[in-house]
Amino acid sequence: MQAQDQLADPGLEYPAYTPNTTDLVLSRSKYMDQLQGFWLTQCIANWTGLITEMDKIEPPFYTDENWDGPDERNIWGNFVPSSNNIIEYYFVHAGEAWSADDDTDIEYMYQHLLDVHNVSILTPEQIRDGWLHHIYSNEDAPNNENFLWVSNETAYYLMQEGLLPPATSAPDKNSHYEMIDAQLTTEIFGLFAPARPDIALRMAHLPIRTTARDNAEWAAEFYVVMYALASYVENKLSMKDKVFWLAEQARRRLPDGTPVAGMYDYIKAAYDANPDKNDWESTRDAVYERYQVGGGDGYIYNQSFDAGINFAASLVSLFYGEGDLPRTIRIGSLTGWDSDNPTATWGGLLGFMLGRKNVEWAFEHDDLSETYWISRTRRNFPDRTPEIDGEDSFPLMAKRGIYIIDRVVIEELGGGVDLDKDVWYIPDHSGEFPPGIPLQR
Repeated sequence: MQAQDQLADPGLEYPAYTPNTTDLVLSRSKYMDQLQGFWLTQCIANWTGLITEMDKIEPPFYTDENWDGPDERNIWGNFVPSSNNIIEYYFVHAGEAWSADDDTDIEYMYQHLLDVHNVSILTPEQIRDGWLHHIYSNEDAPNNENFLWVSNETAYYLMQEGLLPPATSAPDKNSHYEMIDAQLTTEIFGLFAPARPDIALRMAHLPIRTTARDNAEWAAEFYVVMYALASYVENKLSMKDKVFWLAEQARRRLPDGTPVAGMYDYIKAAYDANPDKNDWESTRDAVYERYQVGGGDGYIYNQSFDAGINFAASLVSLFYGEGDLPRTIRIGSLTGWDSDNPTATWGGLLGFMLGRKNVEWAFEHDDLSETYWISRTRRNFPDRTPEIDGEDSFPLMAKRGIYIIDRVVIEELGGGVDLDKDVWYIPDHSGEFPPGIPLQR
């Protein structure tokens, strides 16, 4: 039976479902607001972090004292054209559009591909064709800039040569397979499988393996697990306790004895032992000495785009941010290395947990833009908002996300969608993570 509702996907059948007493019940309309919070805060954090991106990859690093102070040139000798050369929060207000960047545009593309193909899990061919259709090459891009770097760039040209994922991340073909790329392009799959990281990991597996192996793959999965469980964590907990619980659950996905697992354990222990929770800089400095200089936990530093060093940097801002959205973005922007990427990851997670209205409250702004300009970096997407700047809006992007989740709940989770009550029924998952990592609440 096909139900009629303003939040019903006209291309999806909504079968009758008898709820079980153990089902998790989630509000679809609340989730839609949370998805808007995700997109908005990813943009805030992305563009805030871009101000300091690659400014500091070794001492002297930025500290809290540099906030609201002058930005310095990055390692290429440039300033970010979009900034006022001041290290501060970046906002776009109503009447203008948020510009796409690599922290949001690949996730936007993956959502689009799931939507137009009416699937929950993309095939290698769908990923390859989507990349080649929506991403410029450097040869045909405006100003010869296709906004791809390291592993994403290599994977794209391997696709042009006829390779399909996951061969595009094979170490013998893609020497950048342990760079940061997958960490900033696949977190959204966690949101598409509410409370079910096992399904989220299955959905994200091939997109992650498009560009990542080993530590880069495990770090990306860590983020996917946290995103999936963000709708499962106990509401009665404080934001700090929620974030720490999510991190501890995701730690189970990191294989013991690997550099990324060692980084998590070391940084969490350093945070716990630090009597001054405002002194995040000492842990960041220790990360530099232990990993970039000293090769701790078997990590070998290659360049500032490494998955490893940026995963470590992200944990500094996660723990010391303690669930406070502006504080987490501020620390992430000052920590160093590829500072827009980890910052956008935590901005997206915390923005989702808070929802759109609470994000505006956190930054004391009620006039932030909700429109999005995907054509800054990507091509061949429909203009869904022809009457205003940009081609899309966060409410429309969130609505399509709800439709994707409807399909996932029905076809992958074996749950139900009640359009009259505006809820999802998520079946209890008492099994185990693949491969055998227990999930506990």
